[in-house]
Amino acid sequence: MDRKQLAAGALFTLLSAFSCFAQASKTPATPQTSVAPDQAQILKTTEAFVRTLYGWGPDYKLKVGPLKESDAKDFYEVPVEITFNDQMDNGEVYVSKDGKTLFRGEMFDMAKDPYAEDRAKLHSEGNPVKGPADASVTLVEFGDLECPNCKALEPILATIFEKYKVRLVFKDFPLEQVHPWAKTAAIGARCAFIQSPDAFWKVHDTIYANQEDINPENVWDKLAEYAQQAGLNADAFKTCMSSDQAKDAVESNQKDGFALSVTGTPTVFVNGRPVAGLGLNALQQTIEYELSRQK
Repeated sequence: MDRKQLAAGALFTLLSAFSCFAQASKTPATPQTSVAPDQAQILKTTEAFVRTLYGWGPDYKLKVGPLKESDAKDFYEVPVEITFNDQMDNGEVYVSKDGKTLFRGEMFDMAKDPYAEDRAKLHSEGNPVKGPADASVTLVEFGDLECPNCKALEPILATIFEKYKVRLVFKDFPLEQVHPWAKTAAIGARCAFIQSPDAFWKVHDTIYANQEDINPENVWDKLAEYAQQAGLNADAFKTCMSSDQAKDAVESNQKDGFALSVTGTPTVFVNGRPVAGLGLNALQQTIEYELSRQK
């Protein structure tokens, strides 16, 4: 990782050490059709200041705005999108309406549950589930079956299941620009789920176990082999792989991830709370906090 990449990570999550990151473009923001002169100047000043603050030269493509009203009446929320070497990330800064003060970080209305909106966007229903239905803690993982860090998360999750009564929901988030066979694998695993929810986990585990043997040329044959090993009907599986049903489900999960500002995998939400860092300690701490709230 060079100096420029480190600078890019200073504001957002670009190239975080643990996750695999997307190069895919996200749903574009609705363009601002007209900007008052004073607002246009704020956007211009914000871009110049952010470039100076982080040392982002002309190699960095920066999109700033449109201005949005924030929970603090004297500040605008200003979306910032950065692209470098075909990698993109985004976030927000807050700028005073007089254009003199900028701060970064998250702003919360303390009268509201800070994770209520995230929980509403997770849309767990209709996805593969592991663990008891009456568990008081639900983990939602956005995962990519080609991502080595998602594979590395598996033994951590196994330890979590041994220690806690939790429920896990898996949502597809294939990083298509960095992992060429990830979406095909996601579609295949979804086809397994459509035939048999239990078979999904068998195919899921087999893909992770054989990541190094799979490539874009053999992924279809490998998936058919894994489906057969899981006891699935081969003809039905092949028909599903060629239909839109599984593809649409995968893409729906991707859209949910983008709506939640997911940029890399694995990303895990615990009862709607995004976990910062995906080591065992971080997950345990978050789970134990959620359990303590229910006593």
